[in-house]
Amino acid sequence: IVRYIDVARELDERTHSWEDFCLGLRRFLVGLGKKILIADNFALLMKLFRESEGKSVLFYWLYAVAFMLNIYFDFSGYSDMAIGLGRIFGFRFIENFNYPYLSKSVTEFWRRWHMSLGSWFRDYIYIPMGGNRVSKTRWVFNILTVWMLTGLWHGAAWNFVLWGLLFGILLMVEKWVPALQKWPNFLRHGYVLLIVCLSFVLFNADSLSQALSDMGGMFGFAGVPLVNAESLYYLRSYAPLFLMGVVGATPVVRDTARKIGEKPYGAVLEVGMMAVLLIVCSAYLVDGSFSPFLYFRF
Repeated sequence: IVRYIDVARELDERTHSWEDFCLGLRRFLVGLGKKILIADNFALLMKLFRESEGKSVLFYWLYAVAFMLNIYFDFSGYSDMAIGLGRIFGFRFIENFNYPYLSKSVTEFWRRWHMSLGSWFRDYIYIPMGGNRVSKTRWVFNILTVWMLTGLWHGAAWNFVLWGLLFGILLMVEKWVPALQKWPNFLRHGYVLLIVCLSFVLFNADSLSQALSDMGGMFGFAGVPLVNAESLYYLRSYAPLFLMGVVGATPVVRDTARKIGEKPYGAVLEVGMMAVLLIVCSAYLVDGSFSPFLYFRF
């Protein structure tokens, strides 16, 4: 979400350079790879899950984690492509994602996830309503209103409203229960990943009944086996993609690329890798495996 004030000067005074063109092209190709190679393949697994008549608890969890990674790589890939295109034409757009799955609290997660949307709601709704410089009752009202509207912004359905209110309540709980911040880091991290995973199951459901059914299946309340041959097959088949997604959701790839870029042969190797990435993504597109950006739903 780009505001006019952020690009007003660049509309008249932006500069162009080969360096910006190359940086923008690289960013665009990284975003394209996220979308085509990772997000779209997770979307295929989600489709297979919905069509399956032999679900298991394991398959429900594969679906939930697949969507968790699908939505991140789809949204962040879209943002990378937009930021890259802007850089090519001389615009410096703000960052939108900052490795949110590394967060150790829900508050931190929302400082890292879809940052431009969060700042928009903060500046145009939360602060004009009084922000946190009001009575406690009014502050609770402000928080719940902002997060209900955040849910409605994604879609006029009850699952989106509840999804937004869920995060509003969790943010208040974290503020009122500071003891949560004293948990060991692995517990805090695990708690955030579990909450986010379950929240996205609610987010992606077609109805509240489907969301409850999916969550029930994840915890063994859907009358399905713990594992079966079908879920084990998909676990083995998609294990490399899950590994790629988990690693890609951390700064490991970025930091490794920077180290390679500092080597004497770094520039040549980078160009070669970007060329391979473009060829592979193009092959997927020609094959017809591309699906629309998930965010177009909203």
